[in-house]
Amino acid sequence: MTRLRHLSARFAALGAVLALGACASAPTHYYTLVPPASAAPVQGGAGPAFELLPVSIPAQDDQPQLVVREGGQGVALLQGERWIAPLADEIRGALSADLAGALGRPDVSGLAHAGKPVVRIKVDVRRFDSQPGGYALLEAGWSLRLLDGDDATRSLACSSTFRRPVGPGYDALVQGHQQALGQLADQIARAARELAAGPAHCPGG
Repeated sequence: MTRLRHLSARFAALGAVLALGACASAPTHYYTLVPPASAAPVQGGAGPAFELLPVSIPAQDDQPQLVVREGGQGVALLQGERWIAPLADEIRGALSADLAGALGRPDVSGLAHAGKPVVRIKVDVRRFDSQPGGYALLEAGWSLRLLDGDDATRSLACSSTFRRPVGPGYDALVQGHQQALGQLADQIARAARELAAGPAHCPGG
């Protein structure tokens, strides 16, 4: 009986080691929303200079893991699928790159403006929903201020919603969010051009 107990203990310990090994070997995948440099070409010539403020996101999405919907009310944090940087930074980086491509100018946030007019952009993400094999949904409120020196000469506040169908897999899900952010950047860039030239209108307004 004593020998059987020793054997059982050894098998239990071996099982625990194997289980730990299996957990340790499970790969972690990292994702970014920032498009490759070649994916954001300059479009339509130079637009106004712009600065993009930090982006706010819903608290439930402010996680290092991908947060996905399960059924009607359930959500899951995917431990093995993670953002390479905080999600708010990822969204801001993607929008900054897309806006730079659409306006033909780099983001001048943190740089001296030398008295030149600048469009200040603020984006508040209200929903960032992910359903693998279903959709990527982005809902955001955004505002623009045309600054000439320290004074705001004109402003505009709008909201936008994009729902992109996605195929199976997390790569497709992240790509869907990239496309939604690209659409948002395109709307903001068009409004920024209008604001720099005169009165501007929200998309569809």
